[in-house]
Amino acid sequence: MKTHLLLLIILFICNIVSAQGVDEKQYRNLEKAVSRYEKLTNKKDWPKIVLSDKAVLKLNDTSKVILAIKQRLEVLGDLRRGRDKDVYTPRMEAAVKQFQLRHGLDDDGVIGPAFMKAINMSLEKRVEQMRVNMDRIRQDTIDMTGTRIVANIPEYRLYVYQDSKEVLTMDIVVGKITNPTIVFSDSLENVVFSPYWNVPPSIVKDEILPQMSKNSSYLKKNNMEITGTEDGIPTIRQKPGPDNSLGNVKFLFPNKYNIYFHDTPAKTLFERKNRAFSHGCIRLSQPFELAKYLLKDQPGWSDISISKAMNAGTEKWVKLTQPVPVSIIYYTAWIDSSGLVNFRDDIYGHDQEQLSF
Repeated sequence: MKTHLLLLIILFICNIVSAQGVDEKQYRNLEKAVSRYEKLTNKKDWPKIVLSDKAVLKLNDTSKVILAIKQRLEVLGDLRRGRDKDVYTPRMEAAVKQFQLRHGLDDDGVIGPAFMKAINMSLEKRVEQMRVNMDRIRQDTIDMTGTRIVANIPEYRLYVYQDSKEVLTMDIVVGKITNPTIVFSDSLENVVFSPYWNVPPSIVKDEILPQMSKNSSYLKKNNMEITGTEDGIPTIRQKPGPDNSLGNVKFLFPNKYNIYFHDTPAKTLFERKNRAFSHGCIRLSQPFELAKYLLKDQPGWSDISISKAMNAGTEKWVKLTQPVPVSIIYYTAWIDSSGLVNFRDDIYGHDQEQLSF
């Protein structure tokens, strides 16, 4: 009886750890990738490859350097070993595109400066990068059950999970280097349609007041209004509308950093690979889809009613019946669902800070 009770307690504890703990699968997969890269480090020289005779290389081009690039792609696992030729073949192009995708580059198959910088990165540096991210995974405590949202800053990507299943993903815009998005966890509680934008005091002081001094009709032109003063600075908000900086909907998870998800009228930014342009909040490429998923079990919220609320021009708050955990993470190396190791630029320098300790 005592043995049976002890087993039940152990199982209960294991279930808690697996539900709320590190991403064990991701950690182990990175660990395997580190082992593979370390073996390559011991066996392979890693000379710098230089595009000497052409600025870029593309399909059907010939160049002496193509053979060196093919060999490097073979070592990294993007290209299967084949007959060595100095011709840029369709098979090589597919490997180049895979390499570009897993390094966050434009997957156009064109070998240029960005591709060469990534392929020349030393194996030792990549091992360091993966180990830094393994440390982050080990320190993170993420609820792995139910609905949850994960936004990875260096990847410029947001994911919605239901248990272990990915149900929605989209591109995002994050904070610029001077206004970085903070890494933290919270719970999403409210969806706000046709929102006001309550302009942060720092933006009022540094950006809006100088514009007002140049143009007395600046507020009217930008559909803004003064609602009071605080510490000698006007409190300003932008009214709901098509040009509102928050777009047609925002998603709130109250926190001391005043960071949230929101729509944006600046859709062209999503066409760029590097998307660090905001003042710290996270802009969504598919805000309608996120609102639809979050409200799918709440009565009265069909596609039509969501669209109407987003375009009503009148602010409307909707409280979620069940708050959704949000994790804003900073992973510059991870293993994707296809088993490929991905790397991204250390846009805020967090990797370097961690390595310097």
